Amino acid sequence: MRSQLVAKVLPGTETPITRASAPGSRSAGAKRLGLGAVLLALLAWGMAGLALAAGQVPQGIFDLLDRNRDGRLSPEELPPAVQKRFPILDRNKDGFLDQAEVEQIRAVLPPASQRPRVPANVEAHWDIPYAGTDEPRQTLDLLLPKTREGKLPVIVAIHGGGWIGGDKRGVIGRVASLVASGKYAGVSVGYRLSNQASWPAQIHDCKAAIRWIRGNAEKYSLDPERIGVIGWSAGGHLAAMLGTTGDTTELDGELGQWRDQPTRVQCVVDVFGPSDLRIIRDEAGDGPGRPGALVERLLGGPVAERLDLARSASPIAFVSKEDPPFLIIHGTEDNVVPYRQSVRLRDRLREVGVPVALITVEGAGHGNFRNPKIEEIISQFFATYLLGEKHEFTDLTLPNAPSG
Repeated sequence: MRSQLVAKVLPGTETPITRASAPGSRSAGAKRLGLGAVLLALLAWGMAGLALAAGQVPQGIFDLLDRNRDGRLSPEELPPAVQKRFPILDRNKDGFLDQAEVEQIRAVLPPASQRPRVPANVEAHWDIPYAGTDEPRQTLDLLLPKTREGKLPVIVAIHGGGWIGGDKRGVIGRVASLVASGKYAGVSVGYRLSNQASWPAQIHDCKAAIRWIRGNAEKYSLDPERIGVIGWSAGGHLAAMLGTTGDTTELDGELGQWRDQPTRVQCVVDVFGPSDLRIIRDEAGDGPGRPGALVERLLGGPVAERLDLARSASPIAFVSKEDPPFLIIHGTEDNVVPYRQSVRLRDRLREVGVPVALITVEGAGHGNFRNPKIEEIISQFFATYLLGEKHEFTDLTLPNAPSG
């Protein structure tokens, strides 16, 4: 098993809203959702790339973009990929975007509390508290196949959003199809955002969720020794943190009633997550869509003044030979989380003998991968390390879209 790494059936990185507004949709509702999809691109930029999948518009994202603090957004304050959409978003044509215009577009998006559809053969248990609190962010959604035998391995999904946005409902679809196979249970984890609490609150929450799974394994017929985790962007960062800190108690926290349970996981899928927050500003630069301000928000201040804290939030700093197998996926043209962050994590894991494969998506940016081979590899990875199937994994470069 130490020489193997994996692939199949996770939906693409675009949100249901994006798919609903695809070309060819003619209804008024679809047109409204088209604007909603543009708003997603605006406010869920970069590491907030999945932040609004459930229709959530965190004030903090608007504030981060509003660099001159005038309460409105000029085209120059927007990420370059969104600037060309500005005439569509600027409904009153005054040359700026204000909160009222943002809220008008947000109104057509489904609320974050809306429960997504799941396959007919899957049962869902929504909003289960895992930390012994009444904080809505410290809850998880549990998916189980209605027909099941024996203890099920668990796939844990962690949403992105620059640590300041996003919602666990936004990634339910990414595990639902695997749960529908009858072979897995699925968990989508919420965690406190950086406008609620600074680091290490986010990893404390994720580790409390892993302990909850083990503490409730008997109740839900889960296998506590077969837990895999997948995350995107900021969620990829947290997934990687779970993978590299399973052999230390440094970041376990004291949340929940299951504090005697370990937080290790058996495999990690890190999809374009940052790996070293100490240097990401230097690598990515400043400006709209860049992660520097988001990292400062997470740490509670400038990295230069919090180097020890930045280290504690960097998966690469905790790599050891005891870490579980990793699958890392990253686009070469990612202008938010630099591709080098994943290369460096791959190299460090390989240096200590951890099975790792880096899937390089040629020409791809921060998500929106279109090559179905990527989903196939993810599925095979979980099948290898959670079901005992045999698949070999090596570094691979794929085009962003299949040829032909």
